[in-house]
Amino acid sequence: MSDAGMDYAEHPVPAELRRHVQCLWLLRDDAPDDAIQTIWPDGRCELLAEFGVPLRFHGADGAVRADQPLCFAAQQLGPIRLQAAGPVLCLGLRLAPACSGLIAGARLPGLRDHAPDLHTLDATFADDFRAAAQAAIDTGSPDALWTLLRARCAGFAPDPLVERAVDLLDGADGDLRIAALAQQLGVGLRTLQARFLDQVGMTPKEYARVRRLQALLRTLDAERGDIADAAARHGYSDQAHATHDLQRWTGTTPARLVRALRGDPDGADALRLAAAFVRGTS
Repeated sequence: MSDAGMDYAEHPVPAELRRHVQCLWLLRDDAPDDAIQTIWPDGRCELLAEFGVPLRFHGADGAVRADQPLCFAAQQLGPIRLQAAGPVLCLGLRLAPACSGLIAGARLPGLRDHAPDLHTLDATFADDFRAAAQAAIDTGSPDALWTLLRARCAGFAPDPLVERAVDLLDGADGDLRIAALAQQLGVGLRTLQARFLDQVGMTPKEYARVRRLQALLRTLDAERGDIADAAARHGYSDQAHATHDLQRWTGTTPARLVRALRGDPDGADALRLAAAFVRGTS
């Protein structure tokens, strides 16, 4: 996606929906290049509507396929590689972690590393979401989306235990042992693991690693210190441990990642989309 033309921005949600939805975002690029761009896991599931030319998804198996115009992006355990095939106009609703089952329900754990067509999960809601998202694009106002979500969220009660676990992990930037977390919450480890997986779509340990990764990325983006110092501050035992996690979750080397986050504009090293998602804006 072209450096000058890409526009990515996140927008807040009404107060009464913040328990369920983290943000609304919009990605637009009228004349993208054909570089493969990346999004890194953040522990959130999303509802996506594409109104431009659907992006091409490059799978870890080497397969390339077109994104669905409407999809549910479930929890991802590795980098998501996307390539523009024409003008891009994509709207997304990022769900709160404990509300990841708002659409998928009990099927959520089995959808990891997938982004199924939203119609396969709830055809009626998919049609309503498409119409509300189109109205948001046409009018420049998300009111139709908020109306749709108020009705959907009214019938969904998040698990308070999982919400509290998410809050504690987020507050510690993932640097918290899961056994200690279970003890703090007053439940057995297996109970926490099972309920967390059911509601969030990944295990507490996976979620902790993703949140720690995101904290490290924000630090690398904001500061000019070296990776070893930043890694130590975020609970990594050494730079080798941080390097392993960064390569697993982002699919790139720490050196290239730092260049990308620090604004290096030289071609493929830019990783503009990944950096925009870390910052919340292009």
